[in-house]
Amino acid sequence: MSLVLTEIAELRLRTFLQAARQSENPVQGVRISVEDGGCSGYQYALKLIREPQSGDLLVQQGNVNVYVASNHAALLEGVVVDYVEGLTQSGFKFTNPNATDTCGCGQSFRAGDCSPAGVACS
Repeated sequence: MSLVLTEIAELRLRTFLQAARQSENPVQGVRISVEDGGCSGYQYALKLIREPQSGDLLVQQGNVNVYVASNHAALLEGVVVDYVEGLTQSGFKFTNPNATDTCGCGQSFRAGDCSPAGVACS
């Protein structure tokens, strides 16, 4: 499984993980998956987790444990996760070589004929 965090994305995730590890329910890493939704069909999901789900794939990125949902591995193969800061928006940006189309806001994607129907952006 090939998935890459840029240096700034790893730093931001490490900051979130360190803060979450100080809580009563410490986390083990971050889980990346895709969900049906968005205007193109799939949208990315990024969650801090205490335990990986059965079958999750571990991708070690520096000091961050990244877990990938095994049933989404083909859709996330080769993805580069970056963190961008701008005047109008800041957050994680996904560059996906498997995407055949993306929406204007960059938060969802289509992957050939296997994508679910999209929902119009509001």
